[in-house]
Amino acid sequence: MSWIAILAIIIGIWLAIKVVGAAFKLVLWLAVFGVGYWLLAPHFGLPQIF
Repeated sequence: MSWIAILAIIIGIWLAIKVVGAAFKLVLWLAVFGVGYWLLAPHFGLPQIF
């Protein structure tokens, strides 16, 4: 393999890790907002999702 291919593989792995991290962070924030709404909706008179 040439050094350009090795560099491309390393950059691809680094970008994949960044994408997975961003997706994980997005899922965590959605879970936080979902649980917060589920817990606070009855107190504010909002309809519950489930």
